[in-house]
Formats: sequence, C-alpha cells, structure tokens
Amino acid sequence: EVQLVESGGGLVQAGGSLRLSCAASGFTFDDYTIGWFRQAPGKGREGVSCIRGSDGSTYYADSIKGRFTISSDNAKNTMYLQMNTLKPEDTAVYYCAAGGPFISCVDYGMDYWGKGTPVTVSS
Repeated sequence: EVQLVESGGGLVQAGGSLRLSCAASGFTFDDYTIGWFRQAPGKGREGVSCIRGSDGSTYYADSIKGRFTISSDNAKNTMYLQMNTLKPEDTAVYYCAAGGPFISCVDYGMDYWGKGTPVTVSS
C-alpha cells in the first residue's frame, strides 16, 4: 500500500523557518516525480516545488524561489521542504505527492497524495 505522510507544519512568525518532511512507503522515490503542493484558504491547489523522477531536475514556483529548498533522501524514502523567510501568504495546507517520472509539477499529474500538514505564518 502506498502511503505518504507529511510532518513539520505549524505556526511560525513571519521571517521564520520550517522544515517539512514527507515519508513514503509502498514505492521507491527513484521511479517517481515527487513534490510539494499547497492550498491556501479559499484558493486552489498550487505546485510549490518538485523533483522530476526522469532527470532529477527541480521546479520552484516563482512565489517561493530563493526561500524554499526541496530535497530528498532516497535511502530513507523521505522528501523535505526547507522553508525560510516565511511570509503570511505562505499560510496553507502543504501536501506531498508523487507521480510518473516524466510529469511536470502539476496536481493533475500526481498519482499519490499525503493528507497534508498545515502551515500558518503570522504577521
């Protein structure tokens, strides 16, 4: 059974940092595109950052470039999102997801989803 479990969310002041983790089981990261998505209250889900399985390339949404860093430890089948210089507009539920090795960082391309971890950034 495929499972993705996020952790590390919470409440932080603007300018602070958080590191999200996503532990996967039931499949191997090497064969998939993996990534982070978020959904803010009243908004649609957006791709934040992904690592493409086919070539290891990374994608970052413009809104978080230079502040967030995605990484993975394939030996542990765990993915991370280091979030620095957080802003109130980063407040959202953050989801990790996995999909085919050639897909882009779009939610409709993902096959597996975690249940999400909430991040709240206070001003």
